[in-house]
Amino acid sequence: MKFLPVAPLSRLLSHTRHSLLFHRYPPSNPLHESYKLLLFRLASPTPLLPSSKPEYYAMEATCPHLGADLGAAEIEDMVVICPWHQYEFNIKTGDSETGMRLCTFQVEVRADEWVWVESPGKTGEEGWEVVKFEPISEAFADITPPAHLHDPLPPTSTTEPPSLASLQIATDPSSPPASPALPSQALPTTLLTYALLILKTASPSLKVSYTRSALAFLRAQPPNVPLVTREEAIWAAKEVGDETPPREESTGGTREPGKMARRGKGGNEKSRGLMLHALANIEQWAIDLAWDVIVRFAVTEINGQHLPNEFYLDWAKVAEDEAKHFSLLVDLLHKRGIKYGDHAVHAGLWDSARDTNHSLRSRLCIIHMVHEARGLDVNPITIEKFKKAGDLEAVDALVVIHSDEVTHVTAGHKWFTWVCKNEGVEPIPTFRAEVQQNFRGKVKGPFNEEDRRLAGMTPEFYEDLEGFGSTPSAQKNGEVVEGEIHPRLT
Repeated sequence: MKFLPVAPLSRLLSHTRHSLLFHRYPPSNPLHESYKLLLFRLASPTPLLPSSKPEYYAMEATCPHLGADLGAAEIEDMVVICPWHQYEFNIKTGDSETGMRLCTFQVEVRADEWVWVESPGKTGEEGWEVVKFEPISEAFADITPPAHLHDPLPPTSTTEPPSLASLQIATDPSSPPASPALPSQALPTTLLTYALLILKTASPSLKVSYTRSALAFLRAQPPNVPLVTREEAIWAAKEVGDETPPREESTGGTREPGKMARRGKGGNEKSRGLMLHALANIEQWAIDLAWDVIVRFAVTEINGQHLPNEFYLDWAKVAEDEAKHFSLLVDLLHKRGIKYGDHAVHAGLWDSARDTNHSLRSRLCIIHMVHEARGLDVNPITIEKFKKAGDLEAVDALVVIHSDEVTHVTAGHKWFTWVCKNEGVEPIPTFRAEVQQNFRGKVKGPFNEEDRRLAGMTPEFYEDLEGFGSTPSAQKNGEVVEGEIHPRLT
């Protein structure tokens, strides 16, 4: 049994729960693997027993039922309770009365006061390393899934989404767009009809509410039942079309990306407000892009293999994150007296995605491994600007957003390498060929190598890379204009 060092015990005493991220990098594994564990502490040194050693337990980070994050799970009498459906798992063995089982891993606190965890790899498998450990914060935790906003109706043979005309609701533009009440009529009863409804919804606040409802619907589904049928996937691929999703009319209007007003460098309140508004715009498009990759490519078949349920669950979770990000940013705007839509917006990211509608592999490369990965490079720069200005509330929100975005690039990398594996091609040269064919301009730094690596993207993917394909309107020949946020975040 192989153990890997995590950290000195002294660095793990501030929190009772930590997440651990493990990676295997080339040449150990050309396709790259990652694994996330949770490290729980159930006992601690006390003033009466200062020399007592804490008890640590490690297990996989998600519930085997529908992938619920167990970081905020309750623990009672050595049992971890899933926050979505209250499935119980023994923290030592991972066993459950349901027959499901969580993988558990041995933990050692050694004489040198270092904590070591059993490697997630198979017996004799080399190359695994702990690349990140961090405490699980309660600040923005969503411990329970969104409340059921409707009782799902029994599945029916119809695949047509509800009439959009009947889903319009009145909103007060002077108040924050906090989750409005959903229409009383029956909502979709399949994943793909939910995705189509969200894509065709103009109201951003209603889009957020539908996304939360869709995730509640997903989490109520029985295990081991396909989330998408072949017949519905074929229908949805035709229904989604190539049109840009509708948007509510805004005071600022819509412009071409290259004609957006300069936002400055964050040195004053107005500049930071413009930055937050630009970020909210991109998060709204990111909600749509997550649902679009689900519905547009559900029809994808690779060497006779359909996309697994895990694909849909991963991208639905990304959509949920983007909805959370949009809500955080709009709340910050309202506290500054700004309504979303007061300033001009653009659809550059969607235009870039439309250039990849022909291929799931191309979409994952260009949107999630080029544009979103570029976000990992510039997010810390943006955070530093707000920190320098003393805008700490915005900093807290932006840190949460950045942490989530690392997982989104990870999802892009994960499913890109899955596609490559099933097509029998090598990921790195295939990625570089996709960029050369479907991106225009150099993939420029400076690169946030640390967070890119956490997402699975080693420098071999992106260094010295230039595309000669189409010219998406979200780019300016691949360059970042001095003093502006990169187009991925505008």
